[in-house]
Amino acid sequence: MKIKNTGLFKIVGTLVIVAACTVGIYTGKAAYAEEGNNRLIADNIYVGEVNIGGMTEAEAIDAVDRYVESLGDTKFTLAVGEEQVVATARDFGVTWSNQVVVKDAVGVGKTGNLIERYKSKKDLEHENLVYDITYTADEAKIKSFLAASTEGMNQEAISYGLIRENGAFTITDGQNGVAVDVDESTQIVKNYIENDWALSDASLELAVEIVEPKGTKEQLERVRDVLGTFTTDFHTSGAGRAQNVRNGASKINGTVLFPGDQFSVYEAVNPFSAENGYELAGSYENGTTVQTYGGGICQVSTTLYNAVIRAELAIDERFCHSMIVSYVKPSMDAAISGTYKDLKFTNNYDFPIYIESYTNGMTLTFNIYGEENRAADREVIFESETISTTNPEPKFVASSDHPIGYVNVEQSAHVGYTARLWKIIKENGVEVSREQYNSSTYNPSPRIVTVGTASEDKEAVAAIKAAIESKNEENIRAVAAANSAEALEEKKKQEEEEKKKQEEAAANEEEEEPVDEMPEDLPEEE
Repeated sequence: MKIKNTGLFKIVGTLVIVAACTVGIYTGKAAYAEEGNNRLIADNIYVGEVNIGGMTEAEAIDAVDRYVESLGDTKFTLAVGEEQVVATARDFGVTWSNQVVVKDAVGVGKTGNLIERYKSKKDLEHENLVYDITYTADEAKIKSFLAASTEGMNQEAISYGLIRENGAFTITDGQNGVAVDVDESTQIVKNYIENDWALSDASLELAVEIVEPKGTKEQLERVRDVLGTFTTDFHTSGAGRAQNVRNGASKINGTVLFPGDQFSVYEAVNPFSAENGYELAGSYENGTTVQTYGGGICQVSTTLYNAVIRAELAIDERFCHSMIVSYVKPSMDAAISGTYKDLKFTNNYDFPIYIESYTNGMTLTFNIYGEENRAADREVIFESETISTTNPEPKFVASSDHPIGYVNVEQSAHVGYTARLWKIIKENGVEVSREQYNSSTYNPSPRIVTVGTASEDKEAVAAIKAAIESKNEENIRAVAAANSAEALEEKKKQEEEEKKKQEEAAANEEEEEPVDEMPEDLPEEE
């Protein structure tokens, strides 16, 4: 029995071992399969509208990224009253911030004890598990968009103003303005997207600030006295330049400057174009006179400058011309050229000032009005002093584009100067102070004369070139006149007529028959 039993035990033991090995093999395969399934998200799990079941963590994050990106064209209508601007979710850098839910989703049905895992899986068979998406917006992008796109929604305040008609002032009322509060509006947009957005198009009202108008009636009532005045003459101007003077002055007339306000002549009168009322006229450029739109505008700035300094406003920026001008004394001018030469000044009083300009015939006048609180016996005088002068030599330019005989003055001579302006204060007619107010340097510019040299007559060309080398204008004009096409033609004509006369005289001599004279010693007839 023992032997039989022993044999049976051996057989059974062998079967048990084999079975155990077999179970071990299947257990290993199941463990491998379970490990593979552990990397995949269980079915019926969503993040927002995205079904991430059966995906790896990376695949699920990528799928949700694509979904959020698909919302980029969602529109946000931003309004201030009736003014609107439209932005998109993409403009605001909308994205999602809770990617951690995907890691949680991976663990569903795989964490906890056996019962908990079993329950999670059974729950998914009956109901989907949905994780909400937490949306966020880029604050910097929202702010940048609002700053760039809402400027046109602002309504500027209308300052209190003055109108001067028939020698009297009328005060005009001011009006409040509104401006988009970019910082507060940024928070409104960001909070809406992150807390209230329904993933569809939406409309939002932006925050605004009320902008108070500048000035008051009480301030403007103080404007009644002339603080400074100046007049210049432009009777030598052509029609284009005269138009530019009148047009430029009209753009400054009626300006009100409140305390602390700065005024730029360039900003007030540009652009220099036909559309803005300007015509072609002479202006200085690189030491020469050229035709430009707005030529003559510097007489406007110069006249204003002289009125302003007599009103004793603060000059912030002033430049002299490159060459001397004829309508004011040296160092009394103020040039305007592009954006690098401008006349700027500031109202340094505690009351507003009013700038009046008008033309009368061919004169231009500027008046500065305010409240006169300077002593009645105080006098402000500006005196020009020339320090040095430089007389340029004339410049004669040979031009083969013009025939001999053409002599034209392209530019008049401009004497070079260094000068300065003195500000003198007198009280009761007695000088109490004298200080240098500015200094100026004006470049000399030669008289430029173009002389024609084109001719088929080599002798005439040589003669005019020699005359140009002499730099003597009288001689040049004489040689040019003598060798002009007309003069040469007349000379040729005269030579031909003289030749014809000589030929006719010779022909007449040949046609006459000789006549013999009676000899003096012929004997008389008997």
